[in-house]
Amino acid sequence: MGSCAALAHAHAPAPQPGSCADSPAREHSIQPPRLLDRVRHAIQVRHYSRRTEEAYLGWITRFILFHRKRHPAEMGEAEVTAFLTSLATERHVSASTQNQALSAILFLYQQVLERELDWLADVVRARRPQRLPVVLTRSEVRRVLEQLDGAPQLVAGLLYGSGLRLLEGLRLRAKDIDFGGNEITVRGGKGDRDRRTMMPGSLKERLETHLQTARRQHDQDLARGAGWVELPGALARKYPNAGREWPWQWAFPATRHYVDRETTQKRRHHLHETVMQRAVKAAVLKAAIAKPATCHSLRHSFATHLLEDGYDIRTVQELLGHKDVSTTMIYTHVLNRGGRGVLSPADRL
Repeated sequence: MGSCAALAHAHAPAPQPGSCADSPAREHSIQPPRLLDRVRHAIQVRHYSRRTEEAYLGWITRFILFHRKRHPAEMGEAEVTAFLTSLATERHVSASTQNQALSAILFLYQQVLERELDWLADVVRARRPQRLPVVLTRSEVRRVLEQLDGAPQLVAGLLYGSGLRLLEGLRLRAKDIDFGGNEITVRGGKGDRDRRTMMPGSLKERLETHLQTARRQHDQDLARGAGWVELPGALARKYPNAGREWPWQWAFPATRHYVDRETTQKRRHHLHETVMQRAVKAAVLKAAIAKPATCHSLRHSFATHLLEDGYDIRTVQELLGHKDVSTTMIYTHVLNRGGRGVLSPADRL
């Protein structure tokens, strides 16, 4: 059979002669939703993140194209196994990438097509290498931050000073920053979990000044008929005007507006992650640091330096938002005391 769209058309009921179903508009209205639209709906009703939605739709599309646009309902374990195996043997993807593809396809069959797949025993699994995180010394962190300025420097300071992931920092809203309690609340972090972490005292004054500037910009947007922001979940329906209120605005707004296609609201997005990634990469090069450091390296450095300062691992786990302490344990292997924290016998001579 042909593509997914063709299959959807094939399942549409035939119009009766002489009925209003003969009209093109009526014929279009009775067509069942396309497969990817069904997947998108199933993801959204389960409140998965937008990035998960994009990833799942991407992998399902690749799976269909890999098998020359056959409909997944016509395929099964053998085709899934062939696709996943090709990712490992031909494209040489990482284990985490292959697992994400598997999760997407399992979601398609179990939640959308309502069909269970047998255990995929013949899948060639991509090897999961053991990698230590890239950690900067305190001096290196200082040098990187000195090469940044403006909003990127503030965001980088929060990644290191509060242990935030990149998108957690960029998606902070004005209401999430508590200057009185010196706390930052992360909403909907990894695993859709909220948590609180500390606000670096060294950034407090600059962060207040930055938010004052952002609020003046928001007031100007309101005067021009803009000033809207995207709200999580169904809050836009529950509180129709909340999208223009200051507490919900991004702490690090983008420089440009965009018009939302569904609501026609003139909005600002938060600072895009690629802006930060490019800025940090350039700062590492300017600082002459011979490590493949990224934005996430600042979070790794936050955890490692806390452990160096004697904080217990459970506290670090909570600040990082790790579900399992075993994830946090990796930082015990990269403390600045040499391999596994052991003193070299050469240092005792």
